[in-house]
Amino acid sequence: MMNFLVKTLANAGALAVAIWLLDKITLTGDGTGAKTLTLVVVALIFGVVNIVVKPVVKILTIPLFILTLGLITLVVNALMLLLTSWVADKLDVGFHVEGFWTAVLGALIISVVSWALNVVLPDGD
Repeated sequence: MMNFLVKTLANAGALAVAIWLLDKITLTGDGTGAKTLTLVVVALIFGVVNIVVKPVVKILTIPLFILTLGLITLVVNALMLLLTSWVADKLDVGFHVEGFWTAVLGALIISVVSWALNVVLPDGD
């Protein structure tokens, strides 16, 4: 349970950095508390998408992983971010990613920041 909480907080922090750096990734809310809650909900959605959908997509795109020497990972991560944006829209959560290239850059930022935060934060084992 602690590991899940740490990873969710790391995802929330990484998403916050991407939202702060890219003006085409938006998070809406009435105040700081509402935005923080929205950010945690989006981090949970992002985590579920990465746990459920990403492995299936990776298995289906194994030839592309081999052909591109793993660079397709950026595209897969961008698609997961766009899927998170779509799910958030369907759940009426104030998070939106505008465009594929914004999603690629956002996914790159999220990957780097999430990795750095997971190195610093305890893993709870």
